[in-house]
Amino acid sequence: MSFNIEGPCLGKAAVCEPILRSLPAWFGIEEAIVHYVGEIEHLPTFLAGDSDGIIGFVSLKQHNPFSAEVYVMAVRPEVHRQGVGRALIERAQEWLRGQGVEYLQVKTLGPSHGDAGYAKTRAFYTAVGFRPLEELTELWDERNPCLIMVQRL
Repeated sequence: MSFNIEGPCLGKAAVCEPILRSLPAWFGIEEAIVHYVGEIEHLPTFLAGDSDGIIGFVSLKQHNPFSAEVYVMAVRPEVHRQGVGRALIERAQEWLRGQGVEYLQVKTLGPSHGDAGYAKTRAFYTAVGFRPLEELTELWDERNPCLIMVQRL
């Protein structure tokens, strides 16, 4: 599959929102989508595109000079498992290293939930270098345990 990656860009919420909406198993809560879209607008975002348009993105949030977070990431379902997500993460890692950032984290649904889709999400993040740090029920809620995964850049 042929695609390119651009970024980091600001103000790209409008092209990212349809991708979020194409993944209701991961982004099925309207309030959460609206929140993500509002945040994406001012976060550094990398976009993956092919001849048909934008097929994936990752938005980053820097917490301090040493650490950042994969705030939200999504890839159109029809191009899952074709290297788009990996390429987005690699580009983000490269850019963050250039900014002097040493650690990258991502928050995802924890394994105690048992959701099969999120098991694939955790496997993806493991494959691109993240390691589980801690699962918390206090961050989101007991029905939605949050797994914090980290990596040293």
